[in-house]
Amino acid sequence: MEERRLDLVMLVDDNETDNFISKRIIEITDFAHEVIVRNSGKSALEYIGANRNDFDKLPDLIFLDINMPIVDGFVFLYEFEKFAEIVKNKCRIIILSSSDNKRDIDKIVNNDHVIKFVTKPLTEFELNEIRSFRASSKAS
Repeated sequence: MEERRLDLVMLVDDNETDNFISKRIIEITDFAHEVIVRNSGKSALEYIGANRNDFDKLPDLIFLDINMPIVDGFVFLYEFEKFAEIVKNKCRIIILSSSDNKRDIDKIVNNDHVIKFVTKPLTEFELNEIRSFRASSKAS
C-alpha cells in the first residue's frame, strides 16, 4: 500500500527550536506537502477559525504542545471543541510534548480529538508510526 502524503500539517508550539526540528523532519521524510507553524495556541485557533469554511486550508494533522503561555494545550483543546464537526473531523490532533506528567498525559489522551501522544523531539520513526496508524484506521 502506497503511503499518501498529508496535504497540510500544523505545528503549534511556542519553542522556535522545536518547531524548526519538527518542520525539518516532516519535510525530509516527505510526510506532508505543506507545514504551517503557529507559535501559540491562540494563533492556531485563530487560523482554524478564519479557515473553517475553506476545507483545503484546514490542517489534516495538528502537532500540539501542552506547555505554552496563555493558551496551552488544554485550553486549545477546550476551544477546539467549539468548532463544527466537519472541522473537528478534518483536523486530527497529536500531542507533541516534552511533558512526562502522567496526570496531564492521561487527561489529554482521553480527549476525543487526540489520536496520539508523542514525546519530543519528533522523529522519523514516530512519523512512520503515525503513517501506519492513519493507514490502518482508514482501512477499518
